[in-house]
Amino acid sequence: MLKPEIEDGQQSLADPQFRADVLAGLARRPRAIPARWFYDRRGSELFEAITDLPEYYPTRTEAGILATIGPELAGLVGAGRAVVEFGSGSSAKTPLLLRAVNPSAYVPIDISGEFLRASTQGLCADFPELLVLPMEADFMRPLTLPRTIGGAPKLGFFPGSTIGNMIPLAAVDLLRAMRASLGEGSMLLIGMDRIKGEDVLVPAYDDAAGVTAAFNLNLLERINRELDGTVPVAAFRHRAIWNDDRARIEMHLEAARNLDFSVDGRSFTMAAGDTIHTENSHKYGARDARILLRSGGWTPVHEWTDADGRFAVILAEAQAERPAP
Repeated sequence: MLKPEIEDGQQSLADPQFRADVLAGLARRPRAIPARWFYDRRGSELFEAITDLPEYYPTRTEAGILATIGPELAGLVGAGRAVVEFGSGSSAKTPLLLRAVNPSAYVPIDISGEFLRASTQGLCADFPELLVLPMEADFMRPLTLPRTIGGAPKLGFFPGSTIGNMIPLAAVDLLRAMRASLGEGSMLLIGMDRIKGEDVLVPAYDDAAGVTAAFNLNLLERINRELDGTVPVAAFRHRAIWNDDRARIEMHLEAARNLDFSVDGRSFTMAAGDTIHTENSHKYGARDARILLRSGGWTPVHEWTDADGRFAVILAEAQAERPAP
């Protein structure tokens, strides 16, 4: 069953934090805008299209793992937990988890309220007896979860290797915020992409059909629409590069010529070849992933990978903190 009202307030068309991040990002050097602002309704739809592309292996690989670990996962988690999904998007993989763990409630959290409501309606049709409590919110900060699930043990769900979109410092902060939101004794099921060859990684973020390019360029369309921008979108091109030193794919918007434009009444210039850094996708080795989780207050309990070791799904627990050692 669906509780239709959104637990947090809906965002206005021109979100104040979006405005602040865009203006600051265009002013700094190197230019950079946080990836979370990709996800207006159009951006969310384009990302879902990306997940179906032949080059984009993470979604189908992770879904394959989730489809096979159900009984083992259920034994580790136990029945009756409230599942809290951070950045739920279309909730495409969520049914695999819900069928495995028999939750008491499901709380999808997403920054795109319109997309959240649409995807939640579909999920409720498949799970009519499940209490669903959607929240429109930025999960990068600690959240006050619905009172309805206050006393229930909780299982956080963070699939898709979204943790890789953050630099390690921000990733640790996010993991700590999740721990604060879910509480001690909670568990977290998280997807993390593994390090692979550049020949596999780059096409996953620069597909032949140009869907990822459209996803990247949609950020500029959103700036123009919501922040009264005059950014010449056609004068930018999508770039995806592998940064081996930082073990990450980087997405950039590169100016094809010298540009002058305004955003929210402020003027900006870019020379041909200048870029706006829009997204990172960090890849983690097995030991790196465990260190990252422990740094964020989570103790790894179990780990599953596909046969080729391309992707990992890790179950961790917010155990009581103890003094060293």
